Amino acid sequence: DNRGTMRIRVISIGKTNIDFVKEGIEMYEQRIRRYINFEWEELQDVKNSAKLKQPMLKLTEGEAILKRLQPNEFVVLLDEHGKQKSSEHLADFFQNHFNYSGQNLCFVIGGAYGFSEEMYERANIKLGLSKMTFSHQLVRVILCEQIYRAFTIIRCEPYHHA
Repeated sequence: DNRGTMRIRVISIGKTNIDFVKEGIEMYEQRIRRYINFEWEELQDVKNSAKLKQPMLKLTEGEAILKRLQPNEFVVLLDEHGKQKSSEHLADFFQNHFNYSGQNLCFVIGGAYGFSEEMYERANIKLGLSKMTFSHQLVRVILCEQIYRAFTIIRCEPYHHA
């Protein structure tokens, strides 16, 4: 039982502002917490973000995220160019990571324009959820669902059907 020591954290930029997305996250958060400590941290949108050019916005968002990361966290950036894993591979990754690394996991969902170079340098891996593009709101629910699904696969519970 990993709940005592290990933790998964998600950091996202901006508020979850769609009711059904909030409900989906809350439902999966409750389910995930049966298996592991789970936290979600929403960082505020950058002030005057509409007026900033993309590189400056990415840099400012990156600085806010980097301040919240802990030195020993294994950082997974959700990135459209990241490696795509099947649900089974994500489950294997979790199992191996928690069995052998001793590090907490932190998934990061960036802003609309992606990540700064500093964020890419800090990341341990980049994960792509799909070749399709999802809104930053929907990605939140999809990530939670996949984390939950991974734990049901690890535990051989009936939720997951390939």
